[in-house]
Amino acid sequence: MQNDYQLFTKDTQSFIYNLKPAPIQRMLDFDHICKREKPSIAGVIQPGSHGFHKAFFGTKEILIPIYSSISHASSNHPQTDVLINFASFRSAFSSSKEALNSKTINTIAIIAEGMPERETRELITLAKKNKKVVIGPATVGGITAGAFRIGNTAGTIENIISCKLYRPGSVGFVSKSGGLTNEMCNVLARTTDGVYEAIAIGGDSYPGSTMLEHMLRFEQNPEIKMIVGLGELGGNEEYGIIEAKKKGKIKKPVIMWVSGTCAKIFQGEVQFGHAGAKTGKQQESADAKNKALKDAGVIVPNSFEDFDKVIAKTFVSLKLPIKQEPEVPKLPMDYDAAVKKGIIRKTTNFISTISDDRGDEPHYNGIPMSKLIEDDYSIGDVIALLWLKKKLPKYASKFIEICIVIAADHGPAVSGAHNAIVAARAGKDTVSSLCSGLLTIGPRFGGAIDDAAKYFKQACDSEISPEQFVTDMKRKGVNIPGIGHRIKSAKNPDKRVELLKVYAKKNFKDTKYLNYALAVEAETLKKADNLILNVDGCIGVLFIDLFSSCGEFSKEEVNEMVDIGYLNGVFVLARSIGIMGHVFDQKRLKQPLYRHPWDDILFLK
Repeated sequence: MQNDYQLFTKDTQSFIYNLKPAPIQRMLDFDHICKREKPSIAGVIQPGSHGFHKAFFGTKEILIPIYSSISHASSNHPQTDVLINFASFRSAFSSSKEALNSKTINTIAIIAEGMPERETRELITLAKKNKKVVIGPATVGGITAGAFRIGNTAGTIENIISCKLYRPGSVGFVSKSGGLTNEMCNVLARTTDGVYEAIAIGGDSYPGSTMLEHMLRFEQNPEIKMIVGLGELGGNEEYGIIEAKKKGKIKKPVIMWVSGTCAKIFQGEVQFGHAGAKTGKQQESADAKNKALKDAGVIVPNSFEDFDKVIAKTFVSLKLPIKQEPEVPKLPMDYDAAVKKGIIRKTTNFISTISDDRGDEPHYNGIPMSKLIEDDYSIGDVIALLWLKKKLPKYASKFIEICIVIAADHGPAVSGAHNAIVAARAGKDTVSSLCSGLLTIGPRFGGAIDDAAKYFKQACDSEISPEQFVTDMKRKGVNIPGIGHRIKSAKNPDKRVELLKVYAKKNFKDTKYLNYALAVEAETLKKADNLILNVDGCIGVLFIDLFSSCGEFSKEEVNEMVDIGYLNGVFVLARSIGIMGHVFDQKRLKQPLYRHPWDDILFLK
């Protein structure tokens, strides 16, 4: 059962306001070495979001729920009574105020720096009215050794272990400085049996809770045997401790030092790091406070350098039994950290040989993006790098681009464009409409490029005569891929094919496979005037000519590219341009849902 003097126990759970993965993991790592049964974080509050945040609790991955509001989180976790507020100084006030008005949250740590003093004072008034505790603003938080840690308090897990914070000691510590709180945890581990609880109240002029309030809690806690405080110049807070000591409200030994004694060497007023740490009246000076504390019975060293010696001497005088050190669970090392240190190896699940985006800029086949732009690489060059892993001659890259231009679109009536248009008019998004069209590409639409290349290459390489090739394909009952057109004929040739042939004859080193395909065409034209070499067949054989004659690829590489489906990839890439054009066209024209007309359907009984 939790007492009024104890803010945190080993069962305390908290909400994190604003998703902060690093502090969350550090808190969970602390939980692990403290052998907590349950994580100290019940949920994350991220306004406007919901879902789960994945983190490690020891070696086990856990899902921490994300809630859109404090009320939603509290209703799902009524036993959670701590809010760690990582909101910015602009929004920390409203979220903290909401938490102070909640029925279940009793302690709030406000990490934000720079919160307006008016807002802080309002939160302090509300906290006192509702009998709740505010730590901060501008705090790193606090820690109850072996039980609960706020955010990044006490630094790295290595520092926490060296400070023995995985188990409770006998010292209650409170300070305005977060950095010195971390350092004093080290000092107390060396000079005493360690910290029971350490709180950094923050360096603002109006802290949500004072050093005195925490010292009074320490006084009531039977596990805390001595109190250590670290104040600073500016303000009058230390005088409250002096009065409490004089009146006997604090009976336990108190060792304290007020920093800022160097201020006397400055001629004028000086503002130190904290908003509340500034020179002012004589009684607010560090020297005046240290003297007044000593006069009231507080143990004050002669200087900060003597602080640790005085602490050690006071602790020894208590004659406390030596605490037994528990075994500290080993914290698993994160994978990324282990890889960085070179102490782990793991088989990869993916291989990429074409691009790398891990550095300052992406690389395509080893070439940095800046060089691609500076050297004016074309789309054909980029396709060659990412598909073929080669820097091709300019005529070859240009050929790729010509094929993309030629194959980009063939009107709205072909199956790919038709399907995409129907999908777009049904209200589907661009990607869904595009996929609807692309899914029609296959043996009957656009898929003949690979097959044409494959059949013509095999026949040509095997030195089968064009006449015999046509006869063999007929005997097998296989239509010759790349031969035949529904509209075009020998008398009405396909202009696209003519352009491709002219370019290849002018630029390619050899057109062996095109010549063979044209010889086959001469045989098929004997049977019908429309059995011409079509654009799919022409692209297919010309790519084989290009790959075979440009000097960049072996015979095995050429065969592999045909088998993998590189050439159909050119058609898919090209036709995607046209299909998306049709999708945009329909959406721009705001065309309604398409319904096929009855008079275009033959209904049979």
